[in-house]
Amino acid sequence: MNKVEKIDNDLLHITFTAPHKLSLDLVHPGSYIFVRTDENNYFDVPISILESNVDNDEISLLIEIRGIKTKKILDLKTGENIIIRGPYWNGVFGLKNIESTKNSNALVLARGIGIAPMIPVIRNLKNSNNNISLIIDKSPYNEIPVKNYISKYLNLWNEETLIVQGKIPENTKNIIKNTIKENNIKLIYCAGADILIYNIIDFLNELGRNDIKLSCCNNSKMCCGEGICGSCTARFKGHKVKRLCKIQTDPRNIFEGRRFI
Repeated sequence: MNKVEKIDNDLLHITFTAPHKLSLDLVHPGSYIFVRTDENNYFDVPISILESNVDNDEISLLIEIRGIKTKKILDLKTGENIIIRGPYWNGVFGLKNIESTKNSNALVLARGIGIAPMIPVIRNLKNSNNNISLIIDKSPYNEIPVKNYISKYLNLWNEETLIVQGKIPENTKNIIKNTIKENNIKLIYCAGADILIYNIIDFLNELGRNDIKLSCCNNSKMCCGEGICGSCTARFKGHKVKRLCKIQTDPRNIFEGRRFI
């Protein structure tokens, strides 16, 4: 471990050195790994890659401390070892939409811990010569975490409340609508809870903007990462069950017809 930094009461920023091949594998949007401490022989935790620096082979993670699995990570200290399992790449839906967006305009929406998987997406979009509009909701944190990572790619962004009691506030809807129109947005990437992603898709339907490409973070409960254990399954209309740790598809195919139980 090169760095262990507690940012908020329940938020940890860590960096560690990895083999060069692994740092290359984890540079892509949607990359994640499973992490556990040395003394923990039973549980590992899926964590999105915040940044994979291929120049110095340093991996950065932003970890929200929740439950017994992640609380073990709080005990980590600089210089200690962690055990990782990976790489895995299905942490983002709509990867083809990101890869096909070049020399264009994109809108990125992120809330809370969704800021972590957002960074590789922004990096990819910037490398493809896209203009990016960014709206961040820092909730539930006091400040936007790891601003220094965002500042590598963007100088300006908007801070807005993206969701309240399961709905997008009208003021935020107007900001999104105007941004789409004024900036000729061709892609929207949304990093937040499933209910936020569902609302964004519903709002685009209201606007009649099904032409806008979509991508979003994959919030499925990952356990094995291989589609075997069934922890990541979700139920859809027609009694269909899909294993979301392996399916790579457009977000509309995931959330339209999704049953939220």
